[in-house]
Amino acid sequence: MKKLEEMRTEYRREELGKGVRGKHFAEFKKGSNLVLLTPELSKVFPTTEAVNAALSSLVSVARSVTDVTRRSTRTHAAKPPASAH
Repeated sequence: MKKLEEMRTEYRREELGKGVRGKHFAEFKKGSNLVLLTPELSKVFPTTEAVNAALSSLVSVARSVTDVTRRSTRTHAAKPPASAH
């Protein structure tokens, strides 16, 4: 059995062989919710954790506003305006 090589600090491009662009993209896309951020947003949200925390907070606020609106919405028919005599 051949002894496994350890990682080298540097590799030559020609040693790696010919790469295939997008080789695993379709499979990756099936099991991922990959979202590309604009450069401006990636400065504000530099990590997955930062993005998830911000989105979770936004969902929480949106749900609380929706719940308040849902509770305060009238469910019975409005009375017709009194006729002026």
